Amino acid sequence: MKIIGIGNALLDVLLRLDSDDVLSEMGVKKGAMDLVDESVMREIQQAQAGLPRSEFPGGSVGNTMRAIAKLGAEAGYIGKTGDDEAGRIYEAKTKEAGVKPFFVRTKGISGCSTVLISPDGERTMATFLGPAETLSDEEIPDDVLRRYDCIYMEGYLISNEKLFLPVLKRAKSMGLKVALDLSNFNIVNGFRDLLKEAIPVYVDVLFSNESEAEAYTGLPAREALDVITKDVETAVVTIGKDGALAGSRGKVVHAKALNSYVVDTTGAGDNFAAGFLYGYSAGATLEQSAKLGSLLSANVIDVVGAQIPEERWGQIKLKVNEILRK
Repeated sequence: MKIIGIGNALLDVLLRLDSDDVLSEMGVKKGAMDLVDESVMREIQQAQAGLPRSEFPGGSVGNTMRAIAKLGAEAGYIGKTGDDEAGRIYEAKTKEAGVKPFFVRTKGISGCSTVLISPDGERTMATFLGPAETLSDEEIPDDVLRRYDCIYMEGYLISNEKLFLPVLKRAKSMGLKVALDLSNFNIVNGFRDLLKEAIPVYVDVLFSNESEAEAYTGLPAREALDVITKDVETAVVTIGKDGALAGSRGKVVHAKALNSYVVDTTGAGDNFAAGFLYGYSAGATLEQSAKLGSLLSANVIDVVGAQIPEERWGQIKLKVNEILRK
């Protein structure tokens, strides 16, 4: 299966915090994702100018598509950027990773996500969406979607009325498999009714973490998985250091976490989804797909940022082949 993702094309600016005090000073809840305007974004970055920082092309689905391409699958990505240097860097890095880019460009600066990394590795995000939030269904040609068998979307897009439901409906009508990540518990809490209407109708594979699954169902992870699998073909609930649960057609598997050394959890869920979707697209079993997700997740949490270091991919591919042979 060929997979295409649609998401917010955002440049990630990662800042390492000395303590969580700055989160309290900013009035930001640890582990949350808050949307900010351009002025607030610049204020946050300027206030933390002395902290160690790095910049990478990000956005949840963008991270996933790059990892899927690194594994050798055919992947595409749809997003919207400004006409600035950040937008050009984002597109170039997408191509370098082997992902086919389908970008809509507009005047202005591109979106940015400032990721504040706590000493324990937890990340808190302040996100300026910029032009990314104005992407509409009408800007995505039918012939682009027809090139793929599966579409992967992030829950963050649900606030975009001109994109979220229209694309889900169009993809489903074209016969594409639809995968969705719930993205953040704030998103689930804010759009629960719409999600409960859309997911059973349009979604085949649903990804969530513990807090998102609980927000969606009102139940802890294991019980939440049972409820979600009644709505979709396949459901995945990641449970932090305890790994992940995956369920499909009455079967439930538990994939253990493979790495207990945490530097930064940024991109853990994105890379888990990449491994799982790679397995799903290749016809792997539920257990194999979950193990592939854990493998990729383990290789990103011990580094800063959402990108697995280039030098690791050779060894990762060997382990992927080993898992798929079992």
